[in-house]
Amino acid sequence: MPRTVTALTGSCVQIPCTFDISDFEDKRKRAESIYGIWTKTKSQFAEKDGFIAFNSSENIIRGFSDIQMTGNLSERNCTTVFYNIMMNHSDIYYFRLEMKPNVFEATFNPSTDVTKKTVRINVTDSPEPPELKPNDLTVMEETTVNLICSAEAPCPKQPPTISWSNIPKSAHNTTQLQEKPDKTQSVVSKLTFKVSYKDHKRNITCTATYPRNTPDASTVETVVMLQLLFPPKETHVIITPSVGTNVTLTCKSHASPSNDLNYTWYKHGEETPIAWGMKINLTQTQTGSYLCIAQNKYGNQSSEEAQHTGWSGLSHLVIFGCTEGLLTFLLLSAVFFYTMRKKASRQAHVIGSDQDRNRNTMAINSATAISKNGEEKETDDLHYGEIDFSKLQTGHKTEEYSNNVSETEYSELQVTQR
Repeated sequence: MPRTVTALTGSCVQIPCTFDISDFEDKRKRAESIYGIWTKTKSQFAEKDGFIAFNSSENIIRGFSDIQMTGNLSERNCTTVFYNIMMNHSDIYYFRLEMKPNVFEATFNPSTDVTKKTVRINVTDSPEPPELKPNDLTVMEETTVNLICSAEAPCPKQPPTISWSNIPKSAHNTTQLQEKPDKTQSVVSKLTFKVSYKDHKRNITCTATYPRNTPDASTVETVVMLQLLFPPKETHVIITPSVGTNVTLTCKSHASPSNDLNYTWYKHGEETPIAWGMKINLTQTQTGSYLCIAQNKYGNQSSEEAQHTGWSGLSHLVIFGCTEGLLTFLLLSAVFFYTMRKKASRQAHVIGSDQDRNRNTMAINSATAISKNGEEKETDDLHYGEIDFSKLQTGHKTEEYSNNVSETEYSELQVTQR
């Protein structure tokens, strides 16, 4: 038997058990029946304070809701399952074999080696977290990785289920129930995938869920972080404003390990490096295209060229501010002139109305003057809109007007206009 087994409250526990005695085959042939007995706390079967938990000869079960001997005693197998485990079931258990009538009766006494002839059942409310191997995973990129997650299955009839989370899309897994060297069982899940540099520092979780005769199942998990080794990736240059009109060029790269990264700077058209380090400062006059090369012990990568035009980000901000101010000024000016024009239009409309009233007054006066001279004219003969006052002011008649108005009438009209 295993030295210890861990059982979960509300579940069952299986005790793997085998035995051997001298001349077993001869005894088995002479025996009419073979029985198995489990005692708790003490090995002495006949003592009054001894506790018989199970006796297959009389189907006696004490302190447990159910106990089943699943092993075949005729084949030296005494494996037994204890159901509905509770906290008070934690103890040492002994196995006793009886072959009747009077062939063999004995308890496997721990007087010589307690570790091989007894089993301790440890009952807990929470299962142990699953074991994840390897627990320290550091590999090169593009390597095929195998992760193995195993969870104890003290109750093979209700084994835990294993699930994975935060795994790469290319990963696939297989799960099975396996027997360990001490005959106890566990659920083992194997996850296989190929890693890329984007999986660096990815946390992969293995979760074991134990069913039990309680309202809630028990869930435990174990996490492993992928540590990858790879040359620089995604190398690029960032341009930021510096003091005055200067700018700072920063070389960014993703690599592992990153603490030994080296940076080398080049200017377009020049074969020799111009600087080393993650950052370089350029003045407004040092225009041109620049690139950096990032390198660690696994390789290197060059960035694309970055163009320095001589304008810093601060200059752009100043230009933008001036432009924005000018646009605001033009907008306000347009609103002002539109308002003034609208106001002037209203004034012109008022003046025009006054002039229309003056023209009407003048026409009425002219008609009155004609009436006073005793020469009656039809209203339809007066076409005020056709009178050319500029010519009337000269003191001369036009040929068109003389056809309709007499000389006397013209003189009176002239006097009225003046």
